Amino acid sequence: MVREFKLPDVGEGVAEGELVSWLVEEGDAVSEDQPVAEVETDKAIVEVPSPVNGTVRELRAEEGEVVPVGNVIITFDVEGEEADEPTTESAESEAPTESQEEVAEEPDVSEETTTPEGRVFAAPSARRLARELGVDIGEVEGTGPSGRVTERDVRTAADSGESDESDESTESARDRDEALAEAEEPMGGAQPTREQGAQPTTEGATADRDRTLAAPATRRLADEQGVDLNAVPATEERDGEAFVTPEAVMEYAEAQQRAQAADAAEIAAGETGPREERVPYRGIRRTIGKQMERSKFTAPHVTHHDTVEVSELVETRAELKEVAEDRGIKLTYMPFVLKAIVAALKDYPYLNASLDEENEEIVLKNYYNIGIAVATDDGLMVPVVKNVDQKDMLQLSSEMNELVEKARDRTISREEMQDGTFTITNFGAIGGEYATPIINYPEVGIFGLGSLEKRPVVVDDEVEARPTLPISVSIDHRIVDGAIVAAFANQVLEYLRNPKLLLLE
Repeated sequence: MVREFKLPDVGEGVAEGELVSWLVEEGDAVSEDQPVAEVETDKAIVEVPSPVNGTVRELRAEEGEVVPVGNVIITFDVEGEEADEPTTESAESEAPTESQEEVAEEPDVSEETTTPEGRVFAAPSARRLARELGVDIGEVEGTGPSGRVTERDVRTAADSGESDESDESTESARDRDEALAEAEEPMGGAQPTREQGAQPTTEGATADRDRTLAAPATRRLADEQGVDLNAVPATEERDGEAFVTPEAVMEYAEAQQRAQAADAAEIAAGETGPREERVPYRGIRRTIGKQMERSKFTAPHVTHHDTVEVSELVETRAELKEVAEDRGIKLTYMPFVLKAIVAALKDYPYLNASLDEENEEIVLKNYYNIGIAVATDDGLMVPVVKNVDQKDMLQLSSEMNELVEKARDRTISREEMQDGTFTITNFGAIGGEYATPIINYPEVGIFGLGSLEKRPVVVDDEVEARPTLPISVSIDHRIVDGAIVAAFANQVLEYLRNPKLLLLE
């Protein structure tokens, strides 16, 4: 039986996901719950498991493709079941879709075709193409997994056969070219500019066509010149069909070379490359952008700035650092900040809240889940340390360090980035002093840390160099007034100025 598997909802109401990578290939045997793909959604990469024991029949999506939830991404051959009609995992309707009917008509992917050379393993699409091109699939050398024959192998065999039969008529060669063209991927849309990383175009018929017709010798020339044949204008007409000629291929290749030479000249003149480059706006970057846009245009932001002298905090952390290291834990300043913020939030509960706009209610949270913004190579992630008020310094250090590491190597789960009630961002880690952080909506506040370093401080009318910590606190002005955020910040700074006060909490 052929089993179709749709992309499930891998998040809370997520409408689509980017297929980052396939973990299997067509023809691979898989077991139930074995990961078959990695899908990126929101701020996490999740593994999609196989729903059955069987063999991978067909991969329906390309790596890097954004796939809507509910689209079929992979099909399986399930052993021990009759191959009457394909079924779809989690599908409600019993009527097969158009794609299901197509799969049902094709032979099993693991079907063995007996030939004089023995057994041949080939994909249904490869067998169909071989029939269209008149290729004996038993004579084709497979380059796929376990020697499986692919469509590319069939095309290569067809091209090779045509070049050996030099006495064929022009009409029969044209027929084979048309069959080859029907198997090509259609190319649509206008070509991008050279600044966007595209190949140059020449005058004549455009490359926006359903199929590309060219003689085998022309195809070989395109391969030798490193030219995408589908992008070359078809400039010759034969019996009403537009063909790509060797001259068009060479003209296109020369245009490519001129473009590359122009880029090289720009680089030699001090330019770093093409003047423009387009990068897909999706995945984590798009998720961050949408979240920031929603926060900024929904919650009116106000930011409060201040600085605190933290000599005692530096000394206290230095004393405890060795104790933590003896227990295998790296102690930073962040656990002190976590404790100080939670202690202040208990006195200013409207900063540990959210606004239920539909019911017009302010929701005060009696639990303290603090998110910590982490800059990664893939964008900003916010792992959440749960129940901070119930944990000691070493517990917080250990858990926080683990979450940060998981965020940076992209192994963190969605659950570990949910249910936050307040957020901290440490822009001082890269040398910043003050900033205007955007609230992690629907939370009410976010606390920003500047760089902890020595700055001039007036002590007994004398200027001394002492360690200071700048802070920035942004709040949703619909719920919290400026006076409240100032009082909250003052209390946090008092705990950081005198960290021994945290022992009373």
